Amino acid sequence: MSLTETARDKTALVLGATGGIGGEVARQLLAAGWQVRALTRRTATDAARASAAEGIQWIQGDVMQAGDVAKAARGVAVIVHAVNPPGYRNWAGTVLPMLDSTLAAAIAEKATVVLPGTVYNFGPDAFPLINDDSPQHPVTRKGAIRVELEERLRDATTRGARAIVVRAGDFFGPRAGSSWFSQGLVVPGKPVRTIRSPARRGVGHQWAYLPDVARTMLALLERRDTLPPFCRVNMAGHWDSDGTALVTTIQRVLARHGQAATIKPFPWWMMRLIAPFQPTIRELMEMRYLWQRPVRMANDGLLGILGHEPHTPLEDAVEETLRGLGCLPARS
Repeated sequence: MSLTETARDKTALVLGATGGIGGEVARQLLAAGWQVRALTRRTATDAARASAAEGIQWIQGDVMQAGDVAKAARGVAVIVHAVNPPGYRNWAGTVLPMLDSTLAAAIAEKATVVLPGTVYNFGPDAFPLINDDSPQHPVTRKGAIRVELEERLRDATTRGARAIVVRAGDFFGPRAGSSWFSQGLVVPGKPVRTIRSPARRGVGHQWAYLPDVARTMLALLERRDTLPPFCRVNMAGHWDSDGTALVTTIQRVLARHGQAATIKPFPWWMMRLIAPFQPTIRELMEMRYLWQRPVRMANDGLLGILGHEPHTPLEDAVEETLRGLGCLPARS
């Protein structure tokens, strides 16, 4: 039996549901009454365990296979494209083909694609304040691919699909997966003794609390019929104006829980030595320029649509992140 139009309107396929942003969007869609499907190369049991979200319909398949995505997307109104190759392995060779699979399905279903965006697709000519329509002249290979992702999305909207790009700063959150917070600033799974600060003092940095990003995506999806076919907006998130606000907030939150942590500079010199042998570190080093000068995102377009931006206070966001990473005791 085919889905009714009403049921279709609240049915989404999430690609990357076991990851940070994909998992968070899936959980919030479920909480808002959506039917959520997810594609996985794992068994359904393993995928459900990894996602920490109940109620997802797991479908076995591979995003690199357009036929698998097309089958999983039949009858959906929304496709959340939040998938990345694990550990950044062969990022350049897989990111665009994965999006092509999504776009083919979205065109066939006349569905809306939601893409988490970044600041990587902007170069110094757009700094220090990036607007929704700032020129995209990236200086890195990864940034150039990000530009191509958005261009392919725009092209798909001329062929029946719709697209929403939500650009945000560096993610952090209790279930953010690979992130600067969990891989650079603190060591997960134990009390924190040292906090590493990657920013140069006095250089602002843009952060985004993952649950706020997911809430923003959900709010935009609920208004998708009123948006232009290709809609891209920036989130203001948490602006660390001098590069010290986040690490000092971590230190303050830890102190409330009896942990005395010291802030030390991030060992960029060591990363430079490791980068040739470690893909994740190599990708990290390519984006170091974003820590060397202020890059802030203006959210005027988002405010014009929603009237507000979902925003968790920084202390609350940091505490929940530390708790989710196992650096603070679980709530009793």
